[in-house]
Formats: sequence, structure tokens, C-alpha cells
Amino acid sequence: MQFSAELRDRVADGSITVSYRLWSRRQVKVGGRYSVAGVTIVVDDVELVPLSSVTDEDLAQTGEADLESLRRRAAHAGPIDDDTLLHRIEFHVE
Repeated sequence: MQFSAELRDRVADGSITVSYRLWSRRQVKVGGRYSVAGVTIVVDDVELVPLSSVTDEDLAQTGEADLESLRRRAAHAGPIDDDTLLHRIEFHVE
């Protein structure tokens, strides 16, 4: 999994444990191990959810300031409306 440069250190130190991705198909699997910023993250859960279901707790785990910043970051792959389905990836640093 790739993360923006400004997020990598927080992924590596375990501060960020959730990511939302606009993928046409799943790109990671539960139990998969991926190198990020010199550490290995392990995917704990992947589910398809609408943007409107993102909670404040979810936002805190993504490192994003608010829902609009999450929408902008994920929208590099296409436009995102409130009902757009995103892959919610939960992970931990190993």
C-alpha cells in the first residue's frame, strides 16, 4: 500500500491505522503484509462502505482533519459523493 509522504511517518509509528481507498477492485487482502516507510503493516480488515458512513473516530484513525480532506485525498482516483463506496482498510504495524 502506498501513502502520501505527509502520512508515512504517522503510519510507521502506528498513529494511522485506517485508510480509505477508491479502488475498482480490492488491492490488499486481510492478513496481507505490506512495506511502508521502513515498517511492515498487516491488514486486519477490509470492507466496502459509503463515504457517508465515515465516523469521527474513523477520521481520527486516518490522520485526516475532516471528511472533506479525506474525500479530496481519495478522489485522485475519481469523484467521490456521499454514497460512493470506498474500501475501508484497517491495519496495524508489525
